[in-house]
Amino acid sequence: MTLVLGPVLRHVSETTAIVWVQTEASAEVEILGCSAKTFEVQERHYALVVIDGLTPDSVTEYQVRVDGTTVWPEPDSSFPPSVIRTRGPESADQLKVIFGSCRYPKTGDAKIDDKLGLDALDCFATRLESTPVQDWPDALLLLGDQVYADELTPEARQNLSGHRSKSKRRPPDEVVTFTEYERLYRHTWGDPEIRWIMSTVPTAMIFDDHDIRDDWNTSAPWRAEVNKMPWWRDRIHAGLGSYWVYQHLGNLSPDELAADEDYQKVLVTEGDCWPHLVELADRADYEVDGDKGLRFSFRWDLGRSRLVMVDSRNARILDNGDRKMLGDKEFKWVEEQIGDSLDSVDHILIGSSLPWLLPPALGDLQIINEIAADRSGLRGTIAEKIRQAADLEHWPAFMASFMRLSKLIESVAREGSPATISVLSGDVHHSYAARAMFDGTGDTRVHQLVCSPVHNYVPAPVKPAFKFAWSPRVARLTRRWARHAGSPALPMTWQNRSGPQFGNTIASFEARGREAEVFFEQPEDNGELSTVARVDLND
Repeated sequence: MTLVLGPVLRHVSETTAIVWVQTEASAEVEILGCSAKTFEVQERHYALVVIDGLTPDSVTEYQVRVDGTTVWPEPDSSFPPSVIRTRGPESADQLKVIFGSCRYPKTGDAKIDDKLGLDALDCFATRLESTPVQDWPDALLLLGDQVYADELTPEARQNLSGHRSKSKRRPPDEVVTFTEYERLYRHTWGDPEIRWIMSTVPTAMIFDDHDIRDDWNTSAPWRAEVNKMPWWRDRIHAGLGSYWVYQHLGNLSPDELAADEDYQKVLVTEGDCWPHLVELADRADYEVDGDKGLRFSFRWDLGRSRLVMVDSRNARILDNGDRKMLGDKEFKWVEEQIGDSLDSVDHILIGSSLPWLLPPALGDLQIINEIAADRSGLRGTIAEKIRQAADLEHWPAFMASFMRLSKLIESVAREGSPATISVLSGDVHHSYAARAMFDGTGDTRVHQLVCSPVHNYVPAPVKPAFKFAWSPRVARLTRRWARHAGSPALPMTWQNRSGPQFGNTIASFEARGREAEVFFEQPEDNGELSTVARVDLND
């Protein structure tokens, strides 16, 4: 018996940890005396082992046993042992989180891999091998595009064309089955360095569009058009079903898993759980009463820091004509999580695959486009075509939600309890740190921190366009244009403090007490990471 994928260390608290694995057959998986039976999806087998009884502020080496046989670490492994590092009173006021998004896998094609450059997360894992355990990050945040279901590697294309005939129902260049998604995850997470770092650094993750399809849920017309495709429901079932198995479940704490009705149904299902995942995916995709039927947003408490990860892709409300990034019920949940017990929090991290604050000129263009797209007639039709063609579907393109999030951040900043509020994002294939300024918010500092891509290609025309969009002079012009078009006054202004940085990048948020800073690092030709920017988040 062997592991197909994993182990992946997911949610970790002071005394508990969750480890995710994929096995080759139905089995009992045991780690540190705690065990779990696998569940089956389309002849694939998975388990989440909940480990309890750990000591706060401890480091515990672990092995994985499947049906009594040790399968991890692998024989002759050159990597350090996988460990579980818990938090506790001694580490409550310290935090190091690495984050990034848009990680395309290595392809084995020299032309493509040379164009992509070195994988920043792969390089970070290599450096971690020789780093003392006490200096390892407390968490790894993957902020979207863990797999590329719409931009296939040559190997993935070859696999599809080799076993599928041309048909409208299931075309040869579209991933539409759970098995095909399983291959994507196995390829992306199977890289030895990535597999090791995910086994030993607690990993939180959220999807973005490429996990399903480019521009996923851009607008109601986009959804209407894509739903006409005969294979789209299969894609939604496979994409959201596999996301739930591979990514979502590990974001939950042991108590949340125990209370999750869907997970409990899976655990008691004899045989294939696929029918339940089909129903689950439909529920997650459909809109009912202005909300979605499944929440993928989640919260992690990290000592005196708090992470609230917001689903800014699937939680969108579009079909009823009331364009929102999140439904009211989910937004209320986000507000409650961010505003909860602020006197015990020094740093708030809000994760969103899509940036809250874009380069100002680009943000105003998205606002202008949304106003035009909401109009009837030819002008609205043209604006919708531009929205889709230019990917104008970030937070400013959902003005009501953009304003609600901005006012939420402003209200928390006015409380003055957190020292910093940072929105961590990806998606836009350049990295930057922007400082947001509200009137009368005291000492709390608010930043948008974007790290993208971890491993992907940045087209040459993108670079001057993003630099131009940061120009204060251009921003003044687009703001006047947006106000003339009907945009409300914004409660804040923002300015660039670092960037734009182009190329493969990994970012680190580091806090000690009420002080915090962020580092952006990029691989050099020899595989070493070098710091390209550092920003003091208390300035």
